[in-house]
Amino acid sequence: MLDNEILEMYKPLVTFIAQFCGPSCEVVLHNLNDPKRSIIAIENGHYSKRSIGDPLTDFGMEILNRGLYKNSDYLINYKGYVRGKEFKSSTYFIKNGDEKIIGMLCLNSDVTPINDLDRAITNLKRFYNLKQSSSGYRESLDAPVDSILHDMIHNAIQEYDGNISLQDRIDIIQKLKKNGVLAMKGGIAEVAKQLNVSEPTIYRYMHK
Repeated sequence: MLDNEILEMYKPLVTFIAQFCGPSCEVVLHNLNDPKRSIIAIENGHYSKRSIGDPLTDFGMEILNRGLYKNSDYLINYKGYVRGKEFKSSTYFIKNGDEKIIGMLCLNSDVTPINDLDRAITNLKRFYNLKQSSSGYRESLDAPVDSILHDMIHNAIQEYDGNISLQDRIDIIQKLKKNGVLAMKGGIAEVAKQLNVSEPTIYRYMHK
């Protein structure tokens, strides 16, 4: 297949990609056999003001001169700029059967509105002092009360390894009492369950 025939097969992709990505994405197909008139198809060219017959960009020439296409099939997500607008750009290298580069399919997405929004949100967070907390403390705001109670008692018991002695049980009860856990609804019943003792025993340990 001739080089021009290969490139002709990519022309429908230019329109397809542009329609899929929307008007924020410029799609350009280059024929590298004539770098001075390389563009053979373009959609959404209003960003760069380019049209069919326009030349390859300086970066496109750099890709060729530096051989950036030799070890990869594409370059992805590099920055491009047009009249103060920032673009997220990617280039696919089109090669023939001899692995010679014959064309480039370039996508340039205008990310200026996204960057403007990101800066606006950053400024808004700074205005309201909404910095990410670095205190190290965490609070579960959606857990049911029963689950919170269970976890608090469980964690207190887990501090004691192996078999829990009588004195350990008393210490656990005293700590839970001090932290207000036993004053919570269901606290006495839950700690009795986890320590495998009766509720009257818990009351007795509370007053030791």
